[in-house]
Amino acid sequence: MLRLPALFTVPGDALAGAAAAGARPGPRTLLAIGSSLCLYEAGMALNDWADRAEDAVERPHRPLPSGRIRPAAALAAAGALTGAGLALAAGAGRPALAVAAPLAATVWAYDLTLKHTPAGPAAMAAARGLDLLLGAAATSGGTRAALPSAALLGSHTLAVTAVSRRETTGGSVLAPLAALATTGALTRLVTAGRIRLPAGRRAAAAPGLPGSNPAAQPYRTTGLPGSAPAAQPSRTTGALTTALAAAYAATAARPYFHATLNPSPPLVQRAVGGGIRATVPLQAALAARSGAPVTSLLVAALAPAGRMFAKRAAMRKVSIT
Repeated sequence: MLRLPALFTVPGDALAGAAAAGARPGPRTLLAIGSSLCLYEAGMALNDWADRAEDAVERPHRPLPSGRIRPAAALAAAGALTGAGLALAAGAGRPALAVAAPLAATVWAYDLTLKHTPAGPAAMAAARGLDLLLGAAATSGGTRAALPSAALLGSHTLAVTAVSRRETTGGSVLAPLAALATTGALTRLVTAGRIRLPAGRRAAAAPGLPGSNPAAQPYRTTGLPGSAPAAQPSRTTGALTTALAAAYAATAARPYFHATLNPSPPLVQRAVGGGIRATVPLQAALAARSGAPVTSLLVAALAPAGRMFAKRAAMRKVSIT
């Protein structure tokens, strides 16, 4: 019911958010990750509770329709995990709780009301974007600098969720085709050379400050006199961003392409799984793009760990619906 392999796509949200905010991950980032994990699993449990009648027809092997878990237990687990997620966010500070509360509300609204409406994919995208902002708020106390990264991650989630709505019936090429186009666009945006660094990193990279070492900075600043500094990635950081963006594109594009050619349920399900797995390299690319190569490599390491866990647990199929 909890789809444990999918949990490896969650910590990268907070880590990418911290990187986008220009802050180094710390104890509050860990609290944000814990909050995200709890809220994600609350959504998984609530999803199965809300869809128990539908799953009895389309997915009878799932825990609730098969009788392995009682509906009341699933609902209680969703409530307890939501409470734990909010408590962990509160421990990370008021800014984190201010993001976690609407995140929890979005999760419950999606599972109980919005999932089967046209607003469903947008709600799922909002939840993933808020999860990234949760990491930024917990680590730095603000979210503004992380909004572009949240929008990119949310766009990817929107595309995956739109594809997932046909994973049991198939028959539509529009969703996987749109997801394929979205993947290409996001890859281009992530690898774009010029980004605006958070204020802290701009100050650290400014030439002439005591103790600064321009050669050691992950970004070089350029711009017209009197204008806000723009940033160019160094060769190493730029190459890392490009490599991770390529890994994202390779993970998502191929199954999307196959589902476009043949939108049968098995291929659509593979496309959904590929889109979910592609979340990790996208998070890593966003962290690298923000000038945090170490964080990006840490996030990227979650991908093989997730695959290894899935194989050991014999849980190759991953779904978000």
